Amino acid sequence: MFASFRYARWVGAWIGAAAAVAVGVSPALANLTLTQISSDPFTNATSQHATQVEPDTFSNGSTIVSAFQSGRFTDGGASDIGFATSTDGGATWTHGFLPGVTRVSPPIVPAGPFDRVSDPSVAFDARHSVWLISSLPLTGTNGAGVIVSRSTDGGLTWGNPVTVNADSGTDKNWTACDNTSTSPFYGNCYTEWDNNAQGNLIQMSTSSDGGLTWGAKKTTASGQAGIGGQPVVQANGTVIVPIDNANETAVGAFRSTNGGGSWTDVTTIALIRSHTVAGGLRSGPLPTAEIDGAGRVFVAWQDSRFRRSGRSNDIVYSTSSDGITWSAVTRVPIDATNSGVDHFIPGLAVDESTSGSSAHLVLTYYFYPTANCNASTCQLDVGTISSTNGAASWGAATMVTGPMTLSWLASTTQGRMVGDYVSTSFNASGLAHGVFAVATAPSGSVFNEAMFTTAAAVAGGSLVGEVAAHDHIPPGINNANSHGAHSWK
Repeated sequence: MFASFRYARWVGAWIGAAAAVAVGVSPALANLTLTQISSDPFTNATSQHATQVEPDTFSNGSTIVSAFQSGRFTDGGASDIGFATSTDGGATWTHGFLPGVTRVSPPIVPAGPFDRVSDPSVAFDARHSVWLISSLPLTGTNGAGVIVSRSTDGGLTWGNPVTVNADSGTDKNWTACDNTSTSPFYGNCYTEWDNNAQGNLIQMSTSSDGGLTWGAKKTTASGQAGIGGQPVVQANGTVIVPIDNANETAVGAFRSTNGGGSWTDVTTIALIRSHTVAGGLRSGPLPTAEIDGAGRVFVAWQDSRFRRSGRSNDIVYSTSSDGITWSAVTRVPIDATNSGVDHFIPGLAVDESTSGSSAHLVLTYYFYPTANCNASTCQLDVGTISSTNGAASWGAATMVTGPMTLSWLASTTQGRMVGDYVSTSFNASGLAHGVFAVATAPSGSVFNEAMFTTAAAVAGGSLVGEVAAHDHIPPGINNANSHGAHSWK
């Protein structure tokens, strides 16, 4: 199992910390558009309204699709998975909810068989022209397999879900497709999840028909455990899956070179040194993974190794061209290591039309300006930072929005929640769209936590907004038509 594997070989492959390549500066107010793209319309008394959390995004050409939980239950899952789709590069958005998933979704969309749903992940299959949203259905509070919803009209409407796996105890699914026409496995899509009921056993399934059917579940070579895997696919068809171990104390990667026929064991990237985020905010060092046009994989996570006594987190990253050999862990220089700022929940984007020393990267993240705070004093902000040279250096960090008070956020048994992950994606014009949860003060017992996006071009390592930013959170929808074996539902 991966948990025991960690102590034997993850320690032996410890990668020393590298010096920062550029000196960060304090976040400045943005020239970025802040646009609300969805809100929670559900009214069932069993979950919290109005709350939307945990977005993922994917882009293809001028289409960007985002998916997120809507109507968060305190003890796991949501009323349904919402989506927001732009077909014009992020200028305007259409939003809705997935049909046929949960019993609590009527009359907004047709009902499904499950009590709740969680963990959305977005992918696009270019060979079959199909958009996919995989998610984690729940029976009660327990994972009840993995499902995939399909769209054949550019992410505007969605069919009832297809079953990938029907086992109980599933958690933290993620899907990616092979979109390189010269790849021997062009049109394969890969879904990863772990089974918490089996000690976070890592499992994979492959589809070669646009997500209509899925193959038998497979494990790593020796049946290891892990959580939070995010598959990426190289042009030659090699699938690389960065992932945490079951305790989230180390990050590694495994891969397949035969179209998902078999999977290797996990290769060490680094041990994780993560500061516990203050105020009871739900946050952990799950990886965010992306790939550039030449197949170089970037993996980022929150980590405190560069901070004195580990009192706050940086966002750090490592890279690899083969999923086996990884670079030294390097910090993103958002600010100085003695700044006292805490950074967490990163969502990394890499422009796949760029590569190598010209690769464009944008990172969206949450942060506390002061790490030493408590539930009543912590101020939660959203920030972003970019690089135009493959992360050799970074521009000035930008504050996107905030501050938010933690009591404005959905409550869970693992803390106040904006998401276990957020996401950023580039469109075909080189604009990076971060999607994230933003909250304002509740109205009585009703929350006001919804999905927002920004659009920014990368110019000389700095972010250039399309129009001047709002100096407050827009009130409406603008421009829009535990330790051991973790469970994070």
